[in-house]
Amino acid sequence: MPYARSRDRGPYDVIILGSGIAGSVLGAVLARNGASVLLVDAGVHPRFAVGESTTLYTLKAMRLLAARYGVPELEAITSYEDCIDAIGPTSGTKRHFGFMLHHEGEEPDPAETNQFSPPSKALQTSHLHRQDSDSYLFHTAIGYGCVARQGFRVTDIDLGEDEVTITGPGGERHTGRYLVDASGFRSPVAEKLGLRADPSALKHHSRSLFTHMLDVRPTDECLTMEGRDMPPIPWVQGTMHHMFDRGWFWVIPFNNDPRSKNPLVSVGLTLDERMYPKPDDMSPEEDFYRHASRFPAVERIFADARTVRPWVSTGRLQYTSTRTVGHRWCLMSHAAGFIDPLFSRGLTNTMEVINSLTWRLLAALKDDDFSAERFEYVERLQQGLIRHNDELVNCSFIGFTGYELWNAVYRVWCAAEVPINLRFDRYIERFLRTGDDDVLKAMEDVPYPGLLMPDLHGYAALWREMVDVCESVDRGEREAAEAGRHLLQRVTGSDAVLRGIGIERPERRFLFPDGPELKGMARWLAADAPAEMRYLTRGVDDRGRPVTEAVAREELAIPG
Repeated sequence: MPYARSRDRGPYDVIILGSGIAGSVLGAVLARNGASVLLVDAGVHPRFAVGESTTLYTLKAMRLLAARYGVPELEAITSYEDCIDAIGPTSGTKRHFGFMLHHEGEEPDPAETNQFSPPSKALQTSHLHRQDSDSYLFHTAIGYGCVARQGFRVTDIDLGEDEVTITGPGGERHTGRYLVDASGFRSPVAEKLGLRADPSALKHHSRSLFTHMLDVRPTDECLTMEGRDMPPIPWVQGTMHHMFDRGWFWVIPFNNDPRSKNPLVSVGLTLDERMYPKPDDMSPEEDFYRHASRFPAVERIFADARTVRPWVSTGRLQYTSTRTVGHRWCLMSHAAGFIDPLFSRGLTNTMEVINSLTWRLLAALKDDDFSAERFEYVERLQQGLIRHNDELVNCSFIGFTGYELWNAVYRVWCAAEVPINLRFDRYIERFLRTGDDDVLKAMEDVPYPGLLMPDLHGYAALWREMVDVCESVDRGEREAAEAGRHLLQRVTGSDAVLRGIGIERPERRFLFPDGPELKGMARWLAADAPAEMRYLTRGVDDRGRPVTEAVAREELAIPG
């Protein structure tokens, strides 16, 4: 049963700082389930935001939130067609992740390109035009009863034993029973409590420049490659990563589908600030084009491009927090930490945290118990997401040194992308069939919270091998090419890597699993995969336990 209380003139149940995607989605699901919510933001919708590229896991997490908490409006994000219909014709389609390695002064080598398209029949990832998608979700939250205070800059916070209080300009005060800070880097709670960790706690280094542009040429039109070297899906129909030694450009088009009326393209450059320090003697635009001119194909992509809004230029992007939950408060998602936009994990991580926080918070409101202990899993999850994303992106930047090492790191990432979605499917199926929320709570019972595949020991071992190999390259202890060959051998020999769709074949540059390959993968999972992976096809039982062979024998009374 949803928590419910009378909406009197007393304190709010929950105050949320930040009305972007994170704050608005959380506000909507809480308000839909009976909580009184104040949604506060220093800015005003509509507004510019990056983090526009969704993943299949993002969509599945939003579909789960829609079903679990009764907010069907979230379904609009889970397919491109629904985005167009419900939000507006301003988003782009995303049919793949595209990766292309560049070397200074040279045309890109076709043999150093990769494309990955995770299989899905029901869901289609998008490039969200965030000013529109964020406004849609913000209005959804208000529609479910959230009280909104836009243009409200928090000047002070009091985190008391019995209530929380925020103060704004002119001394305006609001009280609540719990405070969620979803505001991002300039988190008032992190500042108040001194929660930002020393930067040395993180391995990865990068700074970024980004904007929206007109007249960005599609990658497909700017290459000298033969047709046989091109991927099955045009490069322009996905999120493009143009990589070089310790850096990468992103190209995220909103104009790559006839149904979109948006001419814009999201453009950014992220690079290691130790190798490429932020210059004092040039503008962000000059800095961007200085690097674009180093790579012939990239230079052609942006030759005629024009910016439509001021550039944003950052210092080092990475930050984290010593704690993310406490008595009556939580730092959520980007308020807790951030690493790098590589692999588009920001929205995915956000939805995963909302899913784990919401049921605990509704139970805390009902019990009037807001102790940090009951939110301990949220702490472990967020710290795990930050740590593992830090490792993944750091290994990738090291891998950009040479294609063999990058190809190996890429395949470790790919090795989780299909299983994690199969895992999600199995739990959602059982939840929809039984309506038992305990099934989803059991989904959190994992040994590696925050790891891309959090319940597989074999994948955790492969991940650790990737980190150790890449860091040895970074320390100068081994050559990148030799390390890449070594890690590729580990990938091809690992039982944790799905067979049948090409991940284990280093020469397979484009991964676009079709019907026969998916059937082969399913046969391998059912018959030859390690026992800990078998439930990806067999599902979970009514108590949310993976149906491995041992569990199947127990439940069906089959002799061992």
